[in-house]
Amino acid sequence: MGDKEYYFISGFPRSGSTLLANILAQNPRFHATATSGIMDIMFGVRNQWDKLIEFQASPNDSAKLRVLRGILDNYYADIDKPVVFDKSRGWLSLLEMAEHVLGHKAKVLVPVRDLRDVLASFEKLWRKNSVDTQISQESDFYFQFQTVQGRSDVWMKQDQPVGLAYRRVTDAIQRGFRDRMFLVDFDDMTRDPEGTFKQIYQFLGEEPFEHDFNNVEQVTWENDALHGFKDLHKIKSKVEPMEPQWPKVLGGFADKYKELNFWKK
Repeated sequence: MGDKEYYFISGFPRSGSTLLANILAQNPRFHATATSGIMDIMFGVRNQWDKLIEFQASPNDSAKLRVLRGILDNYYADIDKPVVFDKSRGWLSLLEMAEHVLGHKAKVLVPVRDLRDVLASFEKLWRKNSVDTQISQESDFYFQFQTVQGRSDVWMKQDQPVGLAYRRVTDAIQRGFRDRMFLVDFDDMTRDPEGTFKQIYQFLGEEPFEHDFNNVEQVTWENDALHGFKDLHKIKSKVEPMEPQWPKVLGGFADKYKELNFWKK
């Protein structure tokens, strides 16, 4: 499959995936994406292939594999760098397909963060944007959205951003993919970026590179208005630790989410 090496970024929202991608992009060998849709295209082709009566009549699994590989290769054909990091939270749910396409074990960088601070970050975004905007969750879960605890519970639902991402991470581990995953803890990355990236390079098997954590240029951009929030993927140029946000923003009820931080145990 071409001459590029593909890695994936797939983890929790509000956990530093944009920062991670832009730090990686400092390496001249690396291309890192904003949230990518190529996984969904491959997913769609995989799903539709066997529904076509022509392919049912004349099955050709090797051709299907070549097409899926070709989608990935051709999408990145104009990238002149040998290593691509494709970012999509859906990859963890499709690692079987990914490895079939790659022809080898996948390697996934999985941004994680204390779930209480993930929820606090969403709460802060909602408060900032609710001045003049109603997001779909507020419309769909109007009565739950009347309290901070209700809003947090909504974000944790299995079909909402935090709950879905959490379940994808834990399910990938349950399916036996833990050795393919490097969990990039937000607090570790911001407190000790040098040590964290040393471990990342070791996990990937890539040659070490000296990153500049005081001057991170943002090279990935997204239209955050599509998500109902402003500046959702905007990063600071200097990597600095953050104090826990949840005690002030959420309060004591958030303690119930502490036990879900399995990687910190």
